[in-house]
Amino acid sequence: MKEIKESLQVNILNAIKQISDNINLSISDIIVEIPPKPELGDVAFPMFPYSKVLKKAPAAIAAQIVDNIQDKDNKYTVAGPYVNVFIARQQVIKKTLLKVINEKEKYGFGTERKHEKIMIEFSCPNTNKPLHLGHLRNDSIGESVSKILKANGADVCKVNLINDRGIHICKSMLAYKELGKGATPESENIKSDHFVGNYYVEYSKLARADADAEKRAQQMLVAWEDGDNETKDLWQKMNKWAIDGIEKTYEKTGVSFDKVYYESQTYSEGRKEVLKGLEKGIFYKDESNTIWVDLTDINLDKKVLLRGDGTSIYLTQDIGTAIKRHEDWPFDTLIYVVASEQQYHFKVLFNVIAKLGYKWAENLFHLSYGLVNLPEGRMKSREGTVIDADDLLKELTEMVAEEIKKREREEFVGDINATSEKVALGALNYFLLATTPTKDMIFNPAESLSFVGNTGPYLQYMGARIASILKKYGKSIDIENIDFDLLKEEDEWEIIKMINEFPETVIQAGKELNPSIITSFMYELSKKFSKYYHDNSVLNNESEKLVEARVTLCSAVVQALRNCMELTGIPYLEVM
Repeated sequence: MKEIKESLQVNILNAIKQISDNINLSISDIIVEIPPKPELGDVAFPMFPYSKVLKKAPAAIAAQIVDNIQDKDNKYTVAGPYVNVFIARQQVIKKTLLKVINEKEKYGFGTERKHEKIMIEFSCPNTNKPLHLGHLRNDSIGESVSKILKANGADVCKVNLINDRGIHICKSMLAYKELGKGATPESENIKSDHFVGNYYVEYSKLARADADAEKRAQQMLVAWEDGDNETKDLWQKMNKWAIDGIEKTYEKTGVSFDKVYYESQTYSEGRKEVLKGLEKGIFYKDESNTIWVDLTDINLDKKVLLRGDGTSIYLTQDIGTAIKRHEDWPFDTLIYVVASEQQYHFKVLFNVIAKLGYKWAENLFHLSYGLVNLPEGRMKSREGTVIDADDLLKELTEMVAEEIKKREREEFVGDINATSEKVALGALNYFLLATTPTKDMIFNPAESLSFVGNTGPYLQYMGARIASILKKYGKSIDIENIDFDLLKEEDEWEIIKMINEFPETVIQAGKELNPSIITSFMYELSKKFSKYYHDNSVLNNESEKLVEARVTLCSAVVQALRNCMELTGIPYLEVM
């Protein structure tokens, strides 16, 4: 619809200039709206903005514009202060459906950002515990935004930063060293990242009972940074356990990366940069040998960059990692997908990198997302705070399997476990993405799995329903000979208009880095099709030409839905 809207804007602009050739307007000044009801028109142009300069009432301007319009194809009407337009349908219907059928999985994807190199960081787990519900939202947003940016033509590099060093890692190491007694994930029959996470919990118990535990953990960190062999060996063993387990969760959730960075490999680069900044007088050292940056002039206070004992903090390694990344892959933009709790951290980080003289610091962006929790606050917790990703996925899968059995659909879905996993993943990703990233949200497992309403399973069901129609028809269609003039129903026009808007929807989602724009489109299209299918027969018509036209419409709808699912990590199912 973009080309059509622009053409209509030109017509309105020319008609306004016929009223007064002294008016200084361009096409971007012509506001386009969608009428509240389809019977009022397909697009509307408010005349309020031009009333003052033309010295006329908006309704009078609208009436005069309709008289001045030179357009034989589209119908223009006056609706008070608005000029409403009914677009010539048949040309749009044919062009849209042929475009979808021909472009298939590429439909809606464009070149809006084809000259941009965009790096996007997400997930960033710690190697002292398994992934949790917060990571799941992070991963859903990161994967979806990456796909949306690629769909807009950008060259995208997905990166992960494994936080595999630091005091928190040493705490789980200390607990295992003092309490583990040589146990392994295999000997305990437990997933390896959960095994490591259990010792992080054990450290909390140890610290409550032993006041010196914190000191021993700090000594272990110093020993690690000094290259102590025994400490390094233990660190490598436990990190491997944690990362192996985390990668299994990634595989299950469809998460992948083009490059993985490790804090243990980049923190030293950050330390070098901090010491360079100290030499140049950008930073300063206090009496305890702690190195600071002073950002009070921009209301960001003072921030530690290196501790007095020489050990690094998160900020130190983030400085080194960003610089290493730009050396590895000179990006135009680097997007950090990190929870809103870290807004201050990234403001400091970006300003410190700028102070160090890196001009690309102005192209660093924090995609801040809100917190996520369960209705009761906890599902299964570690110290009452963390909801395990694996546990949540397992429970969702079991709930789906029960629903399939309850509906007696086992023989239709085939592999009940594989189908249940796909429905569970679709439910999870859709629910996590349907809320605008910046907002906090509550994840309700039972609500997310509903086969009715604004949920992933409902959309998967709708896709399967249309696939069933196409399978039942079972014939090939010569799309060049379809009589699109037979698609006269108002619901058909509303569906086709929406499908036509999909490329603009993808562009908007890319500009806003907001997958909820795609999920909203998917749901609205499904609702429109459901209403249409309820009121109109696709296959049971006397006219074979009408059947062909409607089957083609169904093909276009399911293709648009599949493309949305691809952008949001929702598995498409032909049978459900």
